[in-house]
Amino acid sequence: MEDVVMEFDPLSDDFFNDPYDTYRWLRDEAPVYYSERYGFWALSRYEDVVVAHRDWQTFTSTKGITLDQLAEDGIGSLAMSSIIFMDPPDHERLRKLVSRVFTPKAVAELEPMIRARICGYLDPLVGESSFDLTADFAGPFPVEVICEILGVPEGDRQQIRHWVDDMLHREPGIAAPTQKGMESGLHTVVYLLDLCKEKRKHPTDDMLSGLIETGLTDEEVSGFGTLIAGAGSETVTKLVGGGVVLFDRNPGEWAKVLADPAGALPGAVEEILRFWAPSQYQGRRSTKASEWHGVTIPEDEPVLLLTGAANRDERAYEDPDRFDIGRPMQLSVGFGHGIHSCLGAALARLESRIAFEEIARRWPEYSVVDEGLRRVQMSNVAGYSNVPVTVP
Repeated sequence: MEDVVMEFDPLSDDFFNDPYDTYRWLRDEAPVYYSERYGFWALSRYEDVVVAHRDWQTFTSTKGITLDQLAEDGIGSLAMSSIIFMDPPDHERLRKLVSRVFTPKAVAELEPMIRARICGYLDPLVGESSFDLTADFAGPFPVEVICEILGVPEGDRQQIRHWVDDMLHREPGIAAPTQKGMESGLHTVVYLLDLCKEKRKHPTDDMLSGLIETGLTDEEVSGFGTLIAGAGSETVTKLVGGGVVLFDRNPGEWAKVLADPAGALPGAVEEILRFWAPSQYQGRRSTKASEWHGVTIPEDEPVLLLTGAANRDERAYEDPDRFDIGRPMQLSVGFGHGIHSCLGAALARLESRIAFEEIARRWPEYSVVDEGLRRVQMSNVAGYSNVPVTVP
């Protein structure tokens, strides 16, 4: 019997919808994978992904983090102002300035605001027999939270979300953003630059004003704002929407949440993050040759660190394809790892926990309408755009 040869295509319907069989093949048969079609390398085993994340000297972020960026000669001067495209020492300088906003203590103090935003979207749905828990709730609320922290005026926040969605959308087989996506990216940059100029003249009590006061340029503040608004509006949306589906398919796990929300939800959030990672890969470019399992990744090549595959590696997780909210916690790569681990991870975890607390309080019983489920088609982000449910 001939060996089955598969292709990993991060721009395919398979990737957008259900890449986990492909991931298993990669881990077992091609842990150091080279894509002839797109010209990138990929690491898929948990240990390899962790090691590569820690080795920023070999795998740099300064050339881009998505496939389309890595395929280009450069990422543009404005993009270079963003912390996500920096390595030390520039990365350390900027991260130190912004990380104080995301300390566990600072994030915990945001809980009343977060709960108010969440309840503001859930309360109008009470009494309805059917609604969409992503389109009506998990989509709009996270951007309200992150934009309140940033200092984006209330009336502009949902527009930021729609621009981010456009920027990340990809058509199958095409690495580059759509024309609409590129225009939305430009709108976002211009909007945040203008907002920074306004806050420089009239500072307010928010993150953007605080960063301006530290001496950062408008371009640096705008670059950070673009990053955090995008990450803050996409990650929690996909995590909560995915969790709603997973709990519907695993009623025993939902019963554990209903029985003890405070005890069960921290582990539940981690398990959703592992099982269906909102960020499926992080792109890097190799700065020198390195050897993995007898295969050499050459210098100056795009490399994808496949978080989504690492999270299902049976070498790291027992029975990895089983959704188990009581699974013993270990080092998570769901929010990245190493110097570029997600700054807002504590915030995302808190938002997700509160979201499920409030869903459970209102609708201990619900059913997902499977035929109405819709997934996004995005560069390195995975999850649902629509999760319709019915309630008794």
